Amino acid sequence: MNAREYRYVGPADIFEQARPGERGPAIRSHGDLAGWLAGQTAQDAGEPFTYVVDLTGTLRLAPQRSEHVACAGREPVLGAGEITFLASGGGWTVSEISNQSTGYCPDPSSWTAVAAALDRAGLERPPEFTHPIVFRRCRRCRQRNIVKDDHYVCAVCGGTLPTVWNMDETHAR
Repeated sequence: MNAREYRYVGPADIFEQARPGERGPAIRSHGDLAGWLAGQTAQDAGEPFTYVVDLTGTLRLAPQRSEHVACAGREPVLGAGEITFLASGGGWTVSEISNQSTGYCPDPSSWTAVAAALDRAGLERPPEFTHPIVFRRCRRCRQRNIVKDDHYVCAVCGGTLPTVWNMDETHAR
C-alpha cells in the first residue's frame, strides 16, 4: 500500500512565508539527530520539535515554533507533527510523537510512513502516535476541525463531519 501524500491545507499567508526548496535538515541517523540537537540552543532538547516526513520518506526537523510547511519547503509530505526526544544510553530515543500539524492535517494512518522514517534513521520509537489527532474539514462551512471523543460535529457551524479523512477537499459537497 502506498503512503498518502498530504498537501498543505493551512492558511495561505503561512504558505507564502515559507521559502520553496528550503527544508529542515534530513535526519537519517543517530549522528544526524545528535548533531542537529546540539545546535538547537534556543530550545530545550526535551521539548517537542516540528517534524515532517518528506516524499522520499526522510525525517526532517525544525524548532518547535516553526511551521511544518517551512520545514517541508512548501512540498507535500507523508507525515507531519511534533516529536520529543529523550536522552537514552548515550543516544536519543523518541519519547512522544503526534500528527499535530494544522497546516497538513495528516490522518493518524500517516503513522506507517512516520514509523518507517524513524526506523530507517535507527531511532527507537513508540509503537504508534502517543498523541494521535483526527482532523476533518466541514463540508458545510469548510472549516478545519479536530475531532475529539469520536464527536464528528463541526465546532463552527454544527454540521456533521465525515468519518473519513477529507482535509484536501477543495469544494463543498
